[in-house]
Amino acid sequence: MSARVWFWLLSLSVLWGSSFFFAKVALAALAPFAVVFCRVALAAVALNLVNPLRRTAPWGAFFAMGALNNAIPFALIFWGQTHIASGLASILNATTPLFTVLVAHFLTRDEKMTPAKIVALLLGIGGVAVLIGPTAFALSPGNFWGQVACLGAALSYALAGIYGRRFRVMGVTPLDAAAGQVTEIGRAHV
Repeated sequence: MSARVWFWLLSLSVLWGSSFFFAKVALAALAPFAVVFCRVALAAVALNLVNPLRRTAPWGAFFAMGALNNAIPFALIFWGQTHIASGLASILNATTPLFTVLVAHFLTRDEKMTPAKIVALLLGIGGVAVLIGPTAFALSPGNFWGQVACLGAALSYALAGIYGRRFRVMGVTPLDAAAGQVTEIGRAHV
């Protein structure tokens, strides 16, 4: 890979990885749903400044995508982070591709399980277990439900990935899809 690609990959890693830390900081002062609203509203304003949406946009599809890709997972992760460490929340979020393989198998015609995918899935589960470590099995009720919430968020992201395929067929650009989903969820919260 070129230096430019490495730069973008590292930048993206820092931005996405640090979001769990900053969410934990925000949760010290705000309720989880307030943090969700602020995050979605800020994204909606920024994206609409860059890419104003047209009135004929597929608002119903944007709402469904916004729920699956923003409102539900953010609420689950932020609530989960009130019970578990932000590092653990980010590791559990790494199960998103694993859930995506499973969800795609059941909800698509062209992404069925193969022996190679099953091996990759098992290796991925093993990798997450290694990252979490043996202390994950010494759960208190709060820790357990915090972890379940973060896993639920990963499942919601997987469902969003499958649902989002429809935007390509509809001719919706990725920027329009991003702006539309946070705008609709922001409007639903108001």
